[in-house]
Amino acid sequence: MSEQPRSSSIHSHGVPELVLASTRQPGAEVCSDIHIRDGVVAAIIPSQHKRLAGVGRGAARVVNLDGRYAIPGLWDEHVHMTQWALASNRVDLAGANSARAAAAVVGSYLAGTVAPADASSAAHTASGAAPTLVGVGFRDAVWPDLPGLELLDGVTQGHPTALISHDLHCVWLNSAAAARYGVPVDRSGLLREEPAFELTRELGRLPDTLVDPWVKKAAGAAAARGVVGIVDFEMTWNRDEWLRRIAGGFDALRIEAGVYPQDLDRAVAEGLRTGLPVDGGGGLLTVGPLKVLIDGALNTRTAYCIDPYPDGGHGLLTVSGPELLELLVRARQAGFVPAVHAIGDAANRVALDAFEAAGIGGRVEHAQFVRNEDFVRFGRLGVTASVQPAHALDDRDAAEANWAGRTDRSFPLRSLVAGGARLALGSDAPVAPLDPWTAMSAATARARQDGRGPWHSEQALTRQEALTASTRGRGRLRVGDPADIAVLDGDPLAVSDADFAAMPVAATLVAGRFTHGGA
Repeated sequence: MSEQPRSSSIHSHGVPELVLASTRQPGAEVCSDIHIRDGVVAAIIPSQHKRLAGVGRGAARVVNLDGRYAIPGLWDEHVHMTQWALASNRVDLAGANSARAAAAVVGSYLAGTVAPADASSAAHTASGAAPTLVGVGFRDAVWPDLPGLELLDGVTQGHPTALISHDLHCVWLNSAAAARYGVPVDRSGLLREEPAFELTRELGRLPDTLVDPWVKKAAGAAAARGVVGIVDFEMTWNRDEWLRRIAGGFDALRIEAGVYPQDLDRAVAEGLRTGLPVDGGGGLLTVGPLKVLIDGALNTRTAYCIDPYPDGGHGLLTVSGPELLELLVRARQAGFVPAVHAIGDAANRVALDAFEAAGIGGRVEHAQFVRNEDFVRFGRLGVTASVQPAHALDDRDAAEANWAGRTDRSFPLRSLVAGGARLALGSDAPVAPLDPWTAMSAATARARQDGRGPWHSEQALTRQEALTASTRGRGRLRVGDPADIAVLDGDPLAVSDADFAAMPVAATLVAGRFTHGGA
């Protein structure tokens, strides 16, 4: 990119503040200049035209993009931002292919032969006590052996240790950690669902001066991938954390901060509702949806399913149908868009039944496993499917093992589209990386760039569908849009699958302000 000289001041009187010169939209050959004023796309003019309808370059800053491709900025619709920032600074267990292998990684770390990205942050330190070692990312659903208290105790030698599964729905403890946090565990050493969430929140209670820079760094990395905003479903009262971060200089992303049922009364009392800008948020912070978890996850075999798992269980329904209906009615009355976590096919049916009875639209988070007859209900009821395509590749083996013979309707993107659902793509970071290109690649190719073949390619999206679902339905830049823009080095509709997954992002703008590139 190159920049033309600019005046020291920006004039009003119809002159835009910024011109992105010589850009192309995906699939196009003709270059245009994107004129931005007051954080909005004011005009898109063919580059050979100097002026059109009173709009000209004048004294505006002009950045020549040399024919690069401009798209609406990307959103990650489902993130646990603090957990994502913490995960990159903890002991990584993602590569462990067995319980014994995971225990060996922990043992090696304690012996000083393996370290996380930042060794000072691998431990959660209780006042006056030895630090707790925290690991992340294990996937026991496909392990040939089982986690166990005795196994972890054997390698940790009394050092308090807590290992968080990749889906956040399970924590594997040793005896010392169980005693420290006062939680009962059986011979498995495992906590699942709400007890696991409670301990995960406790493990995240680190100094703001430590965590906030990690969050800022993670946000900068997201901006470098073209991300302009996230829906943050961190399991806390999250508004005040974001206000503190923004006051401290955070400005890389737009944030929609979700609310959980335990905080709904507080939110209503403070006059919050979905989509409302938060005072003091610098125009970046708005109130997000009401997040309701009604089942578990595939890895922990707690996703609520109609047919049994191989062990005979059906998973867990953690919020009953009548309870969910009551919450959705309250959400409607309070001005909150409900976002219902439903992974198993039985849970998705419960969620759709409640949406229909409440007479309200909203979102289903995940929708990983759906009965064929329920797909059309998404479109008919106006329910958005907020999906995380990378999970299809991460969990394909777990799905085949636990939903055997039925995986044609798991991670069912094409079936949801055919049923009239609006899709919103995300990562569920730290479950998958906060990188929309990873999500879009998984959605369109249904395969990684590792030589392993596609999985249920009949459920793939087109590139344009994936882009639209990652840009809040915008798909292409239009006059009047917020000037939230990603500038790419290649045409996302034409590059190879490998280049699409690793798409180079030259610049990112939020409201016409560069958050990445543009120098």
